[in-house]
Amino acid sequence: MISLSRIVAFEILQLVEQGGYASDLLFARSTQLDSRDAGLASEIVFGALRFQAQLDFLIEHYSGRPAARLDVEVRIALRIAIYQLRYLERVPAHAAIHESVELIKRARKRSAAGFANAVLRKVDRSLLAWPTREVELSHPAWLLDRWDRQFGRETATAIARANLQRPETYVHAPPGASTEAELAPTDVPGCFRLLSGDAHNLRIQDIGSQSVVPLLDLAPGLTFLDLCAAPGNKTAQALESGVVAVASDFHLSRLAPLKSLGIDLVALDARQPLPFRGRFDRILLDAPCTGTGTLARNPEIKWRLTRANIEELRQTQILLLRQAMQALAPGGRLVYSTCSLEREENEDVVGELPIRTMRRIPGRDPGDGFFAAVIKSQ
Repeated sequence: MISLSRIVAFEILQLVEQGGYASDLLFARSTQLDSRDAGLASEIVFGALRFQAQLDFLIEHYSGRPAARLDVEVRIALRIAIYQLRYLERVPAHAAIHESVELIKRARKRSAAGFANAVLRKVDRSLLAWPTREVELSHPAWLLDRWDRQFGRETATAIARANLQRPETYVHAPPGASTEAELAPTDVPGCFRLLSGDAHNLRIQDIGSQSVVPLLDLAPGLTFLDLCAAPGNKTAQALESGVVAVASDFHLSRLAPLKSLGIDLVALDARQPLPFRGRFDRILLDAPCTGTGTLARNPEIKWRLTRANIEELRQTQILLLRQAMQALAPGGRLVYSTCSLEREENEDVVGELPIRTMRRIPGRDPGDGFFAAVIKSQ
């Protein structure tokens, strides 16, 4: 018998290997799990992804075989088990071992079940010396090297360590909102850290994300364009200021969560000239990016990102900003933002345009990493 939480975690990690995103997959599967099983599935999935380099080293340490040479199902099952055995306190060792071996059998890899059982029986909590910094910090070496050059080694290490922690939960509470949850205020207007309780009536939104909209200096009656609006958290935040808003994105389906806001929704390719007759007083360009500021929340990104991805996105971001500037009214304000830490996606895109920039760095600032540049038209 295998618990549903471990079956779900195993299946999701296989789908992540194929290009899926853990948060989306967990959200889709959570409806079939009770809260306890959903919590364990989430813990295993994110833990296995955050500490993947450490776990693969441990597989080799205990088995004598490189993790990369094992069948993917066997590798994932071993990661799941070792994560529970070494990183979690309350999981019985027999359950972690037995159920991971059964997962291998369930994946039709019965010939590897004995091998996996023998490996997992060796796992203990004794301290080990990590062979390299990239294993210790569980990040690709090339990414750590980039951050060393950009931020300095100390800050780069702090970023990587922050990415190994569970992110704290932040909510956005509009003026007058009430909740029974215990909240702690932050320095971002309307943003609170969730301490305990259920904040289901409030919007979960990271503090880094919430810090961007105030830079727009919104006021009632101003026309506002959210150019890459999905999933809509920043649009909803902006609407609290009484602006007249239009939200757009590449696919209309991605704007579905915004239908309840009662605003104009437009599907468009923002790399091309925008189809609006008038210009906007305020524009938010929260550009598609690598997401390297969100690796605690989306740890799979660090294992699939390449240098080429950064350059490809930079070219897209330049095109988006060029078109957005054409839609900005005289005297208007545009905020360009990303949840990337990479200079190529931030300073190198906006150049000399900004009158002000903001940068949030994991390990230094609460929440996800964000960059924002405030740009005014002449």
